[in-house]
Amino acid sequence: MDWTAPLDLYCERTAPGFWNEPLNAASNLAFFVAAALALSEWRRNGGRDLAALGLIGLVASIGIGSFLFHTFANRWSVMADVIPITVFIYAMFAVVFRRQVGLDWYWTVISLAVFLRLNLALEGDLAPYLGGSAGYAPALFAMVVVAIHLYRQSHPFGRWLAGAAAVFAVSLTLRTLDLPLCEALPIGTHYFWHAVNAVTLWLLLTGTMRVPAVAR
Repeated sequence: MDWTAPLDLYCERTAPGFWNEPLNAASNLAFFVAAALALSEWRRNGGRDLAALGLIGLVASIGIGSFLFHTFANRWSVMADVIPITVFIYAMFAVVFRRQVGLDWYWTVISLAVFLRLNLALEGDLAPYLGGSAGYAPALFAMVVVAIHLYRQSHPFGRWLAGAAAVFAVSLTLRTLDLPLCEALPIGTHYFWHAVNAVTLWLLLTGTMRVPAVAR
């Protein structure tokens, strides 16, 4: 496999080249803003929550990986983009299952395994309709399910998670429309995915830090 083979996956890119996706590349600044705001929240809360700090670091790594992908746009940089996102998704759900839902580690691991199975099952089925966004749809579904569960229990994090899910639905829609709208909108919509998705991540991080964990 040629790890330097160029990839052209987004509307804005019209040719190989480091700066051929300027909006997609520059919009990754939103992830660093989200990480910086979350870090400020972390410090205000005493600066002792190592799990939250790790999640903040992952958000920053998402910005780095996505910037690399939208500039180099090849096989190795797509891995730099996908890996931090995947790690964040599972780490974030692990924190939510443990702290907000109140599961022990055994049931947290089981829940993550179920989510992984759901992800693998649905991604292929949804790909004809959502394209490259199919891999993120199960995360949205899981966010909604957990938000409903917490909301029914009057858990305050339910509102944070519901808000994050609503924003994520908007960002996922913008990501999905990038190629279908390419002819009408040559610059695409993918950069909006970065900007709006950064809001999703900020909501998740801030809500996790502000809402106390469930006592076990």
